[in-house]
Amino acid sequence: MPLWNLVLSGYPACGKTVLARRLVSENRNFVRLSVDDLRNMFFGPVEPPKEEEFVYNSLVTLRDLVLRSGRSVVLDSTAPRNTTRRFLLNTRVEGVVRLVVVFVVDKNELEGRNRERDMEGVVEAWDKSWENPPATMPVMKFRNNSLAEFETSFYVLTDLLRSKVNPYRRRFIANLFPRM
Repeated sequence: MPLWNLVLSGYPACGKTVLARRLVSENRNFVRLSVDDLRNMFFGPVEPPKEEEFVYNSLVTLRDLVLRSGRSVVLDSTAPRNTTRRFLLNTRVEGVVRLVVVFVVDKNELEGRNRERDMEGVVEAWDKSWENPPATMPVMKFRNNSLAEFETSFYVLTDLLRSKVNPYRRRFIANLFPRM
């Protein structure tokens, strides 16, 4: 299996952490690193203002240590902006395949999931900072409106992760941006 640097990107409650934990549980070569877990470890439930840079720098340092040890990484982060995605994708470790996994979930579904978490208004807040990835960024769409969609997307992703070929081969094209 190639060495991977996966960046999960999507709205709160879209399924990033579920996917990251499942990838790690089913692939011994993967390590999950989470922005939220690091924030909580360093600062507890309330992050001091202006500490975002510290958290992200710590995350990429850990990522590179894991990659250098020969293990793949899945970065569990909302990463709504392309600058953040690029920062998380770029590593000096040689031979790493980079991919952003962008979650595609209907707004009504996201709003319902966030209501269940008592986090109303989150979707609207994230709409203000969300950027679609540019065509030059290696991206896979991960559809997750239902358990069946999650399972189908998971199958396609794990098939890609096990392949030794370019992710743009024909069978994966339908799942890559910029097509919607």
